[in-house]
Amino acid sequence: MEATRTARHDTIVVSRRSEQLDAVDDKRLRRLVATKIWTRVAPGAYVLTDEWRRLRPIEQHRIRVNEVARRLAPGTVVSHAAAAAQLDIDVLGSWPQTVDVTIERAGGGRSGGWVRRHAVGLEHVERMPFGCHEITTTAQTAVDLARSLPFLRASSAVDQALWTGREGGSLTTKEELFALLDSGAPRRGDVRARRVIEGAETLAANVRETQARVLIGQLGFPSSRPQERRVLRTGRLVFGDRYFPEHDHWLEIDGRGKYRSPEFGPDRDPAAIVIDEKNRENEIRREVRGFSRLEATDLDHPLRVYDILTGDGLPSSKPRP
Repeated sequence: MEATRTARHDTIVVSRRSEQLDAVDDKRLRRLVATKIWTRVAPGAYVLTDEWRRLRPIEQHRIRVNEVARRLAPGTVVSHAAAAAQLDIDVLGSWPQTVDVTIERAGGGRSGGWVRRHAVGLEHVERMPFGCHEITTTAQTAVDLARSLPFLRASSAVDQALWTGREGGSLTTKEELFALLDSGAPRRGDVRARRVIEGAETLAANVRETQARVLIGQLGFPSSRPQERRVLRTGRLVFGDRYFPEHDHWLEIDGRGKYRSPEFGPDRDPAAIVIDEKNRENEIRREVRGFSRLEATDLDHPLRVYDILTGDGLPSSKPRP
């Protein structure tokens, strides 16, 4: 076996090719996996489970793609979720256990094992080098996901590809996505993909913000805009996750990590962070007609979201689900 450090983080992947596990027989190896000391991430590739659990799902899938790609025939076209993980396009929900590749329509290969093959043909598929393989471009990856995923998950991926707040700016543009969608012969999923791209936003900093946008619309609430920027009377600059201009209603969506992450003050007492957040909320409430706060996990429960927003005075055009 051999140990390799992944390119984008410090996780060490141990392979059966390295000397480190030459002396480990198959029985002991199975026991280490069964007792969750190691996690098998690809054929013959393992990561310490404690390290694996510290990774975000997109980072886990990125490692899986790298390890499976080592075993694929040169020239394979990595695509869909596998390409998304490599290109840093996050997707709402769980990531697949298999690695997506695109092949010719008459390729004859079937999905199986660690690989999921999309036999849609390679004509008009934009791609670029990826080691000894190829990978679909950001725009192509976003369009592929928009065609193949359910509407909400597809929307989260496209929003992430378009997000202008990431370091270096957005990965692609709506114009590029529409141009790709219109190139070549019509494909299955084109109608849904067009809806996804038309409704996409460029300011969603994470997939939960996209989930909020889509869910709020599905529940019949009025149109809103993301990342509302306002300078309060006290001079404090604040941003709201969503703002409903017709009703002057402000919506905050918080994950609990906001109060625990070092990003929000490594030397601050958690109580001080909560107090400051409460003072901020009070200042905002004095300047808007309506205010709501959701936890990110509330978005997994539409009825809860409906009750919170209507309870805070935001009207809906639809009955309670």
